Amino acid sequence: MILTILLIAFAVIVFIQFIYYLFIFGKFSFGKKTEGTPKRLPISIIVCAKNEEENIKKYFQTLVTQNYPDYEIVLIDDASSDETLELFESYEKQYSNVKLVKVENVEAFWGNKKFALTLGIKAAKNEYLVFTDADCYPASNDWLLQISTQFTKEKTIVLGYGAYEKVKNSFLNKIIRFETMLTATQYFSWAKIGKPYMGVGRNLAYKKEEFFNVRGFMDHMKIRSGDDDLFINQAATKKNTAILYTPESFTFSEPKTTFSSWVYQKRRHATTAKFYKGFDKFQLGLFFFSQFWFLVLAIILLAFQFQWMIVTGIIVFRYLFSWISLGYAAGKLKEKDVMYWYPIIEIVLIFTQLSVFFRNLISKPVHWK
Repeated sequence: MILTILLIAFAVIVFIQFIYYLFIFGKFSFGKKTEGTPKRLPISIIVCAKNEEENIKKYFQTLVTQNYPDYEIVLIDDASSDETLELFESYEKQYSNVKLVKVENVEAFWGNKKFALTLGIKAAKNEYLVFTDADCYPASNDWLLQISTQFTKEKTIVLGYGAYEKVKNSFLNKIIRFETMLTATQYFSWAKIGKPYMGVGRNLAYKKEEFFNVRGFMDHMKIRSGDDDLFINQAATKKNTAILYTPESFTFSEPKTTFSSWVYQKRRHATTAKFYKGFDKFQLGLFFFSQFWFLVLAIILLAFQFQWMIVTGIIVFRYLFSWISLGYAAGKLKEKDVMYWYPIIEIVLIFTQLSVFFRNLISKPVHWK
């Protein structure tokens, strides 16, 4: 009797996953790309840095050489203790379109990136803002040009893809890139449905008025993380949000090289999700719930060999539709190689997420340097 109930529950879980992968994620995976026309909108690139001397040396040239007619670069030094400020000062003298914003330590906002970003946004002379991190670089010199194609009178928020570099012979790198691809598939899909809930600060753009319409970061200033996803969760709507995933529009970052450092990064990112809107927390929770219980129930039913042919058929069916859906998404995001390891990576991610959840209950990670 109990095993029969578990089998029914297993079928229900797979049906939930079928809805997610085919009808929700499918909006992105199988959807047509939204074409746009390049525009000559004045743009301000905003980069906030704290002790990023080495990354700035490596990546600044990718920003100053953009193939775009009208843009400035707002460099925010958030009270760095290395040579970041000196580098920014030299760039401001060397390039006419570079503006430096110096942030002093303020006790009420100490270590809060949102405070520094707010000062940078206010200092930007242009209405259209493009955000990236100091340890990121755009995939091409047409990055800004690609972003400009998605801005319209109605679309004033653009969600981009922040990828990670590929590292040969590294399984951790495949895990990181798979998770990044899956996360992007989720937020791109929900945005296409009309329920945008997050974006990544490595590759994000919006009109300045959207920032002031929601009082900037004021409603979540005390939460150290979330300058990107909590802002989008609050400001983005069906009408004002567009997505962009052309290869020329990607940004790239160097991935973590140890499992412990990657888990710590995930712990920092996970602290913001509990502040999302109710529906967004529900849909994210339901998806993880279905992933976890699919794995657990499959193991239990196979261990008891209960209706093993039916169970095996359901498992094969589940992997077939999820592999196809994520495979198309991975192709669009140029991450197809990670799909060869999909079942193993998924299991690793499920238990990593559980570990992150319980460890964050015990202690909170530090968010800004």
